[in-house]
Amino acid sequence: MSFSPDELARYQRHLSLAGFGPDAQAALKRGRVLVIGAGGLGCPILLYLAAAGVGHLTVIDDDTVDISNLQRQVIFTSEDTGLPKAEAAARRLRALNLCIEIEPRVARITRDNAIELIRAHDVVVDGSDNFATRYLVNDACVLADRPLVYGAIQGFEGQASVFNYKGGPTYRCLFPEPPAPGTVLNCAEGGVLGVLPGLIGTIQATETIKILTGIGEPLSGRLLLWNSLTMTSRTLRIAADPASRAITDLPPEGYGATCAVVTKPSADEITVDELRRLSGMGILPMSENHQGRDAQATLPIQLIDVREDWERALGAIEPSVHVPLDTLEGNGARAALATFDPARETVVYCAGGMRSLKALGPLRERHGFTALRSLKGGMKAWSSK
Repeated sequence: MSFSPDELARYQRHLSLAGFGPDAQAALKRGRVLVIGAGGLGCPILLYLAAAGVGHLTVIDDDTVDISNLQRQVIFTSEDTGLPKAEAAARRLRALNLCIEIEPRVARITRDNAIELIRAHDVVVDGSDNFATRYLVNDACVLADRPLVYGAIQGFEGQASVFNYKGGPTYRCLFPEPPAPGTVLNCAEGGVLGVLPGLIGTIQATETIKILTGIGEPLSGRLLLWNSLTMTSRTLRIAADPASRAITDLPPEGYGATCAVVTKPSADEITVDELRRLSGMGILPMSENHQGRDAQATLPIQLIDVREDWERALGAIEPSVHVPLDTLEGNGARAALATFDPARETVVYCAGGMRSLKALGPLRERHGFTALRSLKGGMKAWSSK
């Protein structure tokens, strides 16, 4: 395969690299890579694969850029806020490298499009942030016989591996079944160090380049664990389980029932619409909250906010009492809840509805509340309505 003068100048550090050279660069030029998600992981994956010269990059993401993304999603700028991530990323990548093709898809990967989309590419790189997508993509890669480059991040730690590579282990060999809905915090609830997806995403880009060019030893059969606080890593062996390949089709009902956030509220949850009907309340900036906890007596329900101080400063459902989740086990929470009637109907809320569900246990066990519910979707759902 020949290279244009622009490509020869652009890729000269690869072309002169012993063990890489023109053959590996030509393999990158022929390569077709599908990147799932243009978020924290997807941004460094896309930037480095585009810079390296992968001939065709498809990015699929149905989300839009939010200012809270910019702490870690380095492909975007403040001017991109509100734009579809796939299209904003594609524009940046074209500016980075005019020698490659970029295909943005403003959509979600679903049961209906996964197989066809994956079969059209040589390697799939998973930059998603939810279990429903991870299991769907894994199963589709098994059916389509395509290698899957995996990464995941949480807090200060990340992990990466290569699945379904030349008969190696799949994602289900490592995690046979998804966790119960609501048991694992996402980045919005649990937070993530901004540089961490850069580290893990760059590892994923490296593995993708190795697979396309045939150099080195991919992470197939191994799980790399990275701790950014201690700057230490360790590698675990993954045994292949033949049962993980016993996939004949993607389930008709999809993966939401077992992996995603439950759409129907449980007995411990209340929807935004139900809460509004009960209270008739609106969202107020903290600077306008003059009533405090005394106003609770005028409402049919009591409200407890278990977010952190900085989150409450962005806005709150008022009137509510602020008791951060990690204080519910201490004496400070008792003082804050002293004016509450434990037998009266009480709604607990947080940013997305997961921490408030966790708060129900200690509120019942340590503080005697008997009529508790968590606001489904939290402040995000409240604000969107």
